[in-house]
Amino acid sequence: MQIKNKILSAILFGLLSTLAFGVQAQSTETARFLSLAPPEGLPVIPVLEGWIANADGTTSFSFGIINRNDDPVEIPLGENNYIEPGKYQGMQPTHFPPGRTTGAFAVTVPPAEEGNDVWWHIKTGDAETLKVPGRRGSAAYELDFILPRPQGALQPLVGIGDNGSQAAGLYAQIGDYPGGAVSAGEQVLLSVNVSDPAVRDPDDPRFGEPIALGVEFSKYQGPGKVEFMRHEDTAIPENPYAEDDPRSRFFRTPSVSSLEITGPSGTGQVYAKFSAPGDYIISTKVDVHDAPDSSNGDQCCWSNIYQRVTVR
Repeated sequence: MQIKNKILSAILFGLLSTLAFGVQAQSTETARFLSLAPPEGLPVIPVLEGWIANADGTTSFSFGIINRNDDPVEIPLGENNYIEPGKYQGMQPTHFPPGRTTGAFAVTVPPAEEGNDVWWHIKTGDAETLKVPGRRGSAAYELDFILPRPQGALQPLVGIGDNGSQAAGLYAQIGDYPGGAVSAGEQVLLSVNVSDPAVRDPDDPRFGEPIALGVEFSKYQGPGKVEFMRHEDTAIPENPYAEDDPRSRFFRTPSVSSLEITGPSGTGQVYAKFSAPGDYIISTKVDVHDAPDSSNGDQCCWSNIYQRVTVR
């Protein structure tokens, strides 16, 4: 009887051990299956927003970004971040902020190359390489914001510094920071001058006051971190809704690198500090999204301008 009990105990122990091991293994596999984010983070996704038939016969391809991570991702130019044909290499960002960045930059090709694809390749960590073609063809991808929108909205004009020459476009212009080389850790004043060229119906009550222009500075390329600080002349918007108003909970205080300019023209300023020496590019997006016919979802109306900053 005693021997029989020992045998039953051994069998029971074996079954329980097997069951425990199976549950542990299943739990590990389940956890691995349910973990949607790999250790190196989720891949950055390149996006083709569309193509533009420019008035001069050239074609522009608008590219955007989806970064599903909570933090920015850095992918230097090279084998993990490149454009083909190679002559367009270097125009793309290396800094990818979290979320959706619509129309981050554009590549413009001459009329003779309008039928050729321009490929943007991105590889994040150990993930597979993702690529998207800039391709002219499908009418569904044609963007027409170079023409006035139904209520007159157009891409804003923007220039570098307080009085630099202005231009409009997804890659309006790129130029050097007017203040010359700066030092790492130095507080640097960055500025752009902007204007809204739109002609709107003066009898429309929505346009009784000039449309505000939104301005956002961000790191585009560079080896170190860029810390932005709000300029002392920049007003901090307050929640326009009372606490008991359901709309109040949707208000978000803009980041320190974002500001509004009361239209139709003005200067946007922000301070920046660069953590390490090297060559940087600061991108500034200027929009008229307060207009009823302008939004990121409508792929209109904003312009991008880029400042090269040398940090010693």
